[in-house]
Amino acid sequence: MGSLWAGLAPFAIAAALMPVEMVTTLALLGTPGRVRTAGAAVAGTVVVRLLQGLAFGTILHWGQRNTSQDGHNWVVSSIVLVVAVVLLVTAVRELLGGGDPDDPPPKWMVALSSMTPGRAFLLGGATALISVKMWVFTLAAISAIGAADMARSANFANYIAFVLIGVSTSLVIIAAAAFFPARSATFLDAILHWLQGHNRIIMITLGLVFGGWFLYKGLHGLGIV
Repeated sequence: MGSLWAGLAPFAIAAALMPVEMVTTLALLGTPGRVRTAGAAVAGTVVVRLLQGLAFGTILHWGQRNTSQDGHNWVVSSIVLVVAVVLLVTAVRELLGGGDPDDPPPKWMVALSSMTPGRAFLLGGATALISVKMWVFTLAAISAIGAADMARSANFANYIAFVLIGVSTSLVIIAAAAFFPARSATFLDAILHWLQGHNRIIMITLGLVFGGWFLYKGLHGLGIV
């Protein structure tokens, strides 16, 4: 279990630190529905990621004993390399001023201010479906869990934990707005403006740090380094 999470935790933490997720949550707290709307978006994201785990976990035969452990390790290492490439490409695009393909367009950000909980739920699900980085994080986690060769129930328990850690930043923000609405309003608004103003440097840092780490892990898993 410990060795599994040594490899799984970086994916979950990287997912939790993606600025677009936090910006969307903070922006939705400015809608009339506030906590309900932001919570609906997170719920949509969680539902889609759980369905992804159910579908691809079944494809990868979670819970079945596989004698070809080398094959599993090859798959995991290959997906980790894809994660590394996606993050490093994002960092390079930001360095060159190209922007992050997962960033919401300005019109979308304006639309968030009047979004209802129902539409926010669909938005959260759609974000999980169209985000390239979230797809590779999810597939890498599913493959790593499958390679751990555990019982089906343990596979799903670990995957659910991975999903919840991935949205933990948004959950903390929503909890602060729900339990301390007056005191948190100014602070959360300041965080939103800071994230919007520093999105480029954040994406460069995350891309280089996590991309470099995953590149090493993927190459090491394939026996190249």
